[in-house]
Amino acid sequence: MRSKLLTQSAAAKTWMLVFDDDDDVLPTLLAFAREQRIAGGSVMGLGGFHDVTLAFFDLQKKEYMPIPIHEQVEVMSLLGNIAQQQGETKLHIHCIVGKRDGSAHGGHLLAARVRPTLELMVTDIGGSLERAVDSKTGLPLLRP
Repeated sequence: MRSKLLTQSAAAKTWMLVFDDDDDVLPTLLAFAREQRIAGGSVMGLGGFHDVTLAFFDLQKKEYMPIPIHEQVEVMSLLGNIAQQQGETKLHIHCIVGKRDGSAHGGHLLAARVRPTLELMVTDIGGSLERAVDSKTGLPLLRP
């Protein structure tokens, strides 16, 4: 993964990240966020994957139901945020991918490997976003 700082102000920074073929997306993005000390941020992007696991959160079971896709797909939309939970940097990313036949699948991004590239814009908002576990759902939700 390569990165370039695009803009910087007193309040925020924005980078372009370009992932290479077969990069493991979430650990690489998390390492970047930690290295840059991003306490609160946003992520958006597009590109392609060859192996991705999305998920749907089942409220009754209070667990993510995996949706594995083991084929070449287009990343049509990738959106998310970077926040803190008990002092640890956490990613919350959702993604829509398109298959060769034009069908689309979406959900929470659990894992992904790039093919041929992934282009992300990452913005450090200049403040901290905090997560705490919600007692009703068991999910780590943002807290204002």
